[in-house]
Amino acid sequence: MKKVSFAKGLLQALLMLPLTAFASGAAIHLDRAPVNHQDNESLQRGAAVFVNYCLSCHSAGSMRYSRMTDIGLTEPQIKENLLYAAEKPGSTMAIAMRTKEAKAWFGATPPDLSVITRSRGADWVYTYLRGFYRDDSRPTGWNNTVFDKVGMPHVLHDLQGQMVPVYKTETDHEGKTHQLIERLELAQPGKMTLAEYDGLVADLVNYMNWMGEPAKGERLNIGIAVLLFLGIFFVIAFYLKKEFWKDVH
Repeated sequence: MKKVSFAKGLLQALLMLPLTAFASGAAIHLDRAPVNHQDNESLQRGAAVFVNYCLSCHSAGSMRYSRMTDIGLTEPQIKENLLYAAEKPGSTMAIAMRTKEAKAWFGATPPDLSVITRSRGADWVYTYLRGFYRDDSRPTGWNNTVFDKVGMPHVLHDLQGQMVPVYKTETDHEGKTHQLIERLELAQPGKMTLAEYDGLVADLVNYMNWMGEPAKGERLNIGIAVLLFLGIFFVIAFYLKKEFWKDVH
């Protein structure tokens, strides 16, 4: 009886662990990423931003440049506008930066971004890229509302500008007060308006989400075709069965 009670108590404790972890951390609001894989122009703009800004430090080893023909680009266009870090369109999106150097500069090796939106979620990446703010206590001078004490600098700050946090004071259940970031405000304008920057990030995240599974659209179309075929075949098979078995009692 004691063994059963102990096992039951252990199971309940394990089931409560995720709830405890969630309750111990502050909830993070994520903005909805406007993902639309049917918008080839958005995907092409996002690909250009990815190659020009992200591919300097982050690789996308599971993605080949030639796959961008699926979003309406020709191989000559890929070679002329996007092929900076490779020689052939069939090459993967690798980078020249060495792992040891990257770790020494940033404190950690920048992750491969091939499936980052499948890992983190498109909403997380969209909010993260719009959540950088100035923080002089950090080695890079930047922090992030989604990823506290992030090691990555804000590589798009020349476009967005410099954001600063506006704090609010909250009191917890123990009566202790805490300073929390309520919102970010623009302190120094960049080359874009905030609306234009949000649009650029939307295109970038749209491309990164497509890059995580470029065959998804084709796979879904094949799945729909198969279901339609099975539906039609079921009707035919049903009436064939009735015809074959009509004289059997």
